[in-house]
Amino acid sequence: MCICTEWRRAMPRRRKWRRCACRPRANWFGPAMIPEPPPPVNLGLDELEAMRLVDLLGKDQAAAGEEMGISRGTVQRLLYAGRAKVTLALLEGRPIRIVREALPLPRQV
Repeated sequence: MCICTEWRRAMPRRRKWRRCACRPRANWFGPAMIPEPPPPVNLGLDELEAMRLVDLLGKDQAAAGEEMGISRGTVQRLLYAGRAKVTLALLEGRPIRIVREALPLPRQV
C-alpha cells in the first residue's frame, strides 16, 4: 500500500465555509405543554438555510449553492437531511433545536 493512500485515509477533508444569511428568532421549536418532552431533533443552521433558499424563496439548488458557497450536491444532501429531521419531529411530536455547528474560524489575512 502506498504511503500517500494511507495519509489520505488518516486526514479528513477540511470543511468548507457555508454562508447562512438567516438568523432565526428562536433556536427551539416544539409542542407546548408536554410533561416529559421526547429528546429534541437537532437541525443544523446550514440545513435550515438550504430549506429556506429552496423551499421558501423558490431558488433552484444550484443558485442556493452559489449563495451559500457550496456545491449543488451539498445543498441536495442538506435538503434531504433537513427535511427528514423536520418530518420526524412533526410525526413523533419531538421538539426541534436549531444548532450552529462549530466550524473553524476563517484565517486572518
